[in-house]
Amino acid sequence: MSDETKNQNNEHVEAGDVDVPVRFDTKIAVLLRDDLETWQRLNVTAFLVSGLGTVLPEVVGEPYQDADGTSYLPMFRQPVLVFEGGKEAVTAAHERAVRRGLPTAVFTSDLFGTGHDRANRAAVAAVGKDQLDLVGIAVHGPRNSVDKVLKGARMHG
Repeated sequence: MSDETKNQNNEHVEAGDVDVPVRFDTKIAVLLRDDLETWQRLNVTAFLVSGLGTVLPEVVGEPYQDADGTSYLPMFRQPVLVFEGGKEAVTAAHERAVRRGLPTAVFTSDLFGTGHDRANRAAVAAVGKDQLDLVGIAVHGPRNSVDKVLKGARMHG
């Protein structure tokens, strides 16, 4: 690659050009139940993706800085794709993600009634994985594996 560089996530970026399209080998996806209110969709998405960067540091890019030198937090180095589906689609995707051993975050309907992390974890711990009332999941892994997990879901619109 004479005028390209390759980073840790197999991203190809032409030297000096930040606008070159990148195809990632991995995918970050959120699947939301389609019966959620708008505020719930936003809240669930934010909570779900917050776990990925803590256990998968390779998905997080470098910190940002503006032209004035003000520093900002780093963000994911790749897009987060948001999908939606019925309760059955979310349950099936969860089962496939767990079976494949992909890093997965869950948000259950019980978490709308809790007010802090300890209560959230207790609410999930009180229910077996097959009985979780899932309203959303986040998953990360190889593109083809995540695509198979999300089979039957549609892009959030």
